[in-house]
Amino acid sequence: MILSDTTLKRLLESGELVVEPIEPHQIQPASIDLRLGRHFLKVDENDVEVIRMDQPLSYTEIVQDEIVIPPHSFLLASTREYIKLPADVTAFVEGRSSIGRIGLFVENAGWVDPGFEGELTLELYNANRLPIRLCAGRRICQLVFSRMDRPSSEPYHGKYQGQRRTVGSRVFQDAEIGFPSREV
Repeated sequence: MILSDTTLKRLLESGELVVEPIEPHQIQPASIDLRLGRHFLKVDENDVEVIRMDQPLSYTEIVQDEIVIPPHSFLLASTREYIKLPADVTAFVEGRSSIGRIGLFVENAGWVDPGFEGELTLELYNANRLPIRLCAGRRICQLVFSRMDRPSSEPYHGKYQGQRRTVGSRVFQDAEIGFPSREV
């Protein structure tokens, strides 16, 4: 069941759900808008020949109030808000329609597990042939919350728990079985 603005306000007031900082206009009828932070990461293309899933990736860190995403480029960004979900609520990250209409795809693997807390790292992709200028503090995406049938027996406590600022991929920490490292 998707949570309404009334339920979201009640959860925020009780402290069961945390979204900080938050302003009243961010609460929509069935979601909460999140704003763009000022911390960004981009793959260091001068240091990496190929992206490998079994090794840490080198990123260039950028901290500023405005950033331009070149055409057909990818960038990691953080939300301004720190969130904390209870064990019986999950959230979906969705791009805002107004943002999608300018050709900016916003993702974060689309899902936030119950029990997660931290700033969200967003994957941004400019699908245009023109650059897009982004400003910190602007609403960039929305979280749609859903109540689970019961609290999770093991809420999220993974490798991104408690993250602040933008965090690059930690896929190299995955404990996959049967996927040996290969030289490329």
